[in-house]
Amino acid sequence: MFRTEICDLLGIDYPIIQGGMAWVSDAVLAAAVSEAGGLGIIAAGNAEADWVEKEIIKAKEITKKPFGVNIMLLSPYVDDVVDVVVKHGVKVITTGAGSPGKYMDRFKSIGAKVIPVVASVALAKRMEDTGADAVIAEGMESGGHIGELTTMALVPQVVDAVKIPVIAAGGIADGRGLVAALALGAKGVQMGTRFVASYECTIAEAYKEAVIKAKDRDTVVTGRITGHPVRIIKNKLAREFIKLENSGATPEELEKFGEGRLRLAAREGDVKNGSVMAGQIAGLISDVKPVDAIIRDIIEEAKGVIKQINGLLGV
Repeated sequence: MFRTEICDLLGIDYPIIQGGMAWVSDAVLAAAVSEAGGLGIIAAGNAEADWVEKEIIKAKEITKKPFGVNIMLLSPYVDDVVDVVVKHGVKVITTGAGSPGKYMDRFKSIGAKVIPVVASVALAKRMEDTGADAVIAEGMESGGHIGELTTMALVPQVVDAVKIPVIAAGGIADGRGLVAALALGAKGVQMGTRFVASYECTIAEAYKEAVIKAKDRDTVVTGRITGHPVRIIKNKLAREFIKLENSGATPEELEKFGEGRLRLAAREGDVKNGSVMAGQIAGLISDVKPVDAIIRDIIEEAKGVIKQINGLLGV
């Protein structure tokens, strides 16, 4: 066993949470992660509530273990998605792009654990005051929408600032990353990019190949002037997006240019013109493996790292 208080809080075997990635994290992937002892997450993204409901039902058919739903609070369908999550009694809810405060009473009424994603100490403290059960401190190494602080800098500061458990995210894909996060005071980790390169991830194979082929410097941050920067793998879209940014395009023009690009890459396999969201850790990932093998390897490597560290102390 490899347990922390996050395992007890969420009813899971290992302190590993799969990130909620729009157009990527569906019922099949989430259920596989939960079956393997972690916590799988269905990403609502900007999807309509009907789609989210179908995925929740499908996940319950595949696994009897806990899983969660990630709610993007800026979604135009957020109220309907909240209705669906409450209706089906989802036990873990992660949130992004805002505060879940207005929905907190409803989430608590079904016994759900609420875990917002935060990118700053101030936001972490605000989420604790709002009633969050834990927070995910996500560094800018991660794929998709990012903040300004690195995981190494952010996590210990959040740990010191709040009393609730902290989960580290951003730049983590193996057992070394898990142990490093625990050393920083986190009680678990959230990983996205590593689970993209899994057999159970149902996205286009071209997307997985792009992640596997990526090197350490093959991601770039786009959209900073929009106030919603996004890390993606360098491709034709990235070059065109950055060119538009440098030419003085307005945030509205940039957002229009980027509409539908994630779905184009993840579901249609156009990794040249689509948005291939992935973290900097993609350079460490060289293969596609079953989810259970990914989690098993991480735990075994983490145990080995801890033994090595104990050896330095003569333990």
